[in-house]
Amino acid sequence: MSFGDYLYIVAIILFSFMTFTIIRNNFLSKFDDQGRRKDLIDEYEDDYVSTEKEDESKSKDKSEHKKD
Repeated sequence: MSFGDYLYIVAIILFSFMTFTIIRNNFLSKFDDQGRRKDLIDEYEDDYVSTEKEDESKSKDKSEHKKD
């Protein structure tokens, strides 16, 4: 194989790596730390989305009421 063939193979590998990196970073930039889409987050979500701690306390309250 000639030098040009080796250069072509290296260029294809670098192009593939760069393309994969760009697509991966673009995908990752669309999500926040909790895995939710950044462009779909509602500005009023804190008013109606509960946290895990709130969910746990609600489930404990429900279980206590069932025992009575």
